[in-house]
Amino acid sequence: MKKTIKPTVTILIAILILAGLQRLVMPKYMSDITEGNMIADYYNETVDHDVIFIGDCEVYENFSPAVLWEDYGISSYIRGSAEQLVWQSYYLLEDTLSYETPDVVVFNVLAMEFNEPQRESYNRMTIDGMRWSPSKIGAINASMTDEESFIEYVFPVLRYHSRITELEDDDFKYFTGQHATTFSGYYMRMDVLPATDFPTGHGLMDYTFGDNAYYYLDKMRLLCEEKGVELVLIKAPSLYPVWYDEWDQQMVDYAAKYNLKYYNFLEDTDVIGLDFNEDTYDAGLHLNLYGATKLSRYFGDILVNDCQLADHRNDVSYSSIWDKKLTEYYNFIDSYNPALESKDK
Repeated sequence: MKKTIKPTVTILIAILILAGLQRLVMPKYMSDITEGNMIADYYNETVDHDVIFIGDCEVYENFSPAVLWEDYGISSYIRGSAEQLVWQSYYLLEDTLSYETPDVVVFNVLAMEFNEPQRESYNRMTIDGMRWSPSKIGAINASMTDEESFIEYVFPVLRYHSRITELEDDDFKYFTGQHATTFSGYYMRMDVLPATDFPTGHGLMDYTFGDNAYYYLDKMRLLCEEKGVELVLIKAPSLYPVWYDEWDQQMVDYAAKYNLKYYNFLEDTDVIGLDFNEDTYDAGLHLNLYGATKLSRYFGDILVNDCQLADHRNDVSYSSIWDKKLTEYYNFIDSYNPALESKDK
């Protein structure tokens, strides 16, 4: 028995050391590039959601679930990440629907412009935070660039081992775990940088979205149909990157073909009341808190009237949790210091 126990203990110690090393060298995404910490936050949720947003920065910076709850009693969460590609949105949706079944899923269509894997750094900010499941495996296989390997997602220490000589205070401070950096997936900014002139966009040889992008949009639509969830397509009112009329028409046609709702908020900026001298923190790419509040109120009215969502503010199973969320939300607003924000996206 001693001969059996000794090598077993040795193996367990080696595994613990490697696991600790892996945890140490993996980026923590706390003081800088906090977008890399967003996907993992969802697994700490303890309330059901009427609405799940999926998509890129045009959802997690432009919509505030706190406003949707406070004004309409809509419980929502944003499963957003930087440069989230269509296939990543699909697998995040698949992952989310294994935990809950919302009434509505909202997908921002800007990602349709990409038909192939893009950059490892953004892949990592989306995929590393996912729990292991068939959905994560699918996301890895669909997202990897030619330079990436599956084994480095299974054992991130193989990818990040060189950071052992570049460790920062956060690597030790958050060794045992990170805290939330968003409010139900919303990344709040309160600083102001007015929009100036943007490029109008150069002409494209072909405006048609790619087959791969449509393939995963179809999968998203069919999965929602299977689960009895309404899929709503949106285009956030960001001034840049350019959203071409030809791209918009494809989404109009797609929504009409499959009887989906599609809202292009770029067409509604005046009705929403957006002022890009005051309501953006990065010159029109994304909204700040003031702009996100306006857009969320506008969209909340649409969700209530067009999607017939219920008001849960008098339901203690929701309100007991959302009251705590709102307290944290307003405490953060009261203590906000724009000078501490990183402009690195």
